[in-house]
Amino acid sequence: MTRDTIPAHRVETAVAAADILGETPLWCDRSRKLWWLDIDGRRHQSFDPATGAHSISSYDCQFLGSQALTADGSHLLAQDLRLSRRAPDGGLQNRMFEVESGLDNRLNDGRVDARGRLWIGTMDNQLHRPNGSLYRVTGDGQVMRLFGDVIVTNGIAFSPDNRTLYFTDTRRYCTWMFEFDLDHGAIRNKRVFADYSASQERPDGACVDVDGGLWTAFFAGSRLVRYRPDGKIDTVIPLPVTNPTCLCFGGSDLRTLFVTTARKFLDRQQLHVEPQAGHLLAIHGVGQGLPEHRFSIAE
Repeated sequence: MTRDTIPAHRVETAVAAADILGETPLWCDRSRKLWWLDIDGRRHQSFDPATGAHSISSYDCQFLGSQALTADGSHLLAQDLRLSRRAPDGGLQNRMFEVESGLDNRLNDGRVDARGRLWIGTMDNQLHRPNGSLYRVTGDGQVMRLFGDVIVTNGIAFSPDNRTLYFTDTRRYCTWMFEFDLDHGAIRNKRVFADYSASQERPDGACVDVDGGLWTAFFAGSRLVRYRPDGKIDTVIPLPVTNPTCLCFGGSDLRTLFVTTARKFLDRQQLHVEPQAGHLLAIHGVGQGLPEHRFSIAE
């Protein structure tokens, strides 16, 4: 099997955001902007590649953990353990759902399926206790817990044929795959897709390309990896930062791979030698993505 390594000089800075914990990039085909978060900085941001404009909205919460596009053009934002709605014009938000309560957790990675349901997980704020769970949220307010025993939810993605759900627990160093029933919103037959428990490498955010390849960012690992659907690695992209967090394809043709990164956990010396840490990165021509599904809100 041939494994491609993409030269580091192909990696560009799209926005010098200096995020504490950049995360959850999503390309919006309506606004033609890349949207992402600074979780610890509690910032919701956008980047317009056509103009270079970078906009920021700040929120009053402890963590701005995740986001989703919605069918009506608003954004769904995960603030601590609740989901809130940001209006299309950036105006006042409405609190929608309390996903979980009573634990020292926060909402983290999530993704919308082709029927408009949000699959989102929680994580332990101390990063070592198995307090987290995976939930399925529908626009009419139904929140269903699917399983627990999760430390840090990450890497939720669906295969292009809607038959597989990928799920990562970063602090268990493992990515699993489930059989996914799109019509019923059900998962079964959990099995290991990629296991790094021996080396304790940290798979983080993920996305899927048009050919069914799963792209994963490795936190504290300075690289992106593409897996074929059979689990074999065929592409590795080394990065000039220690902590890539998540990635998505964007641009008008969905051929630009955007990567969020973090300054968190880096000391002053590391930040000095990694000037792109915390920035939004871009890599062109390594694949093509799929349009993001939108959360269906019941009015």
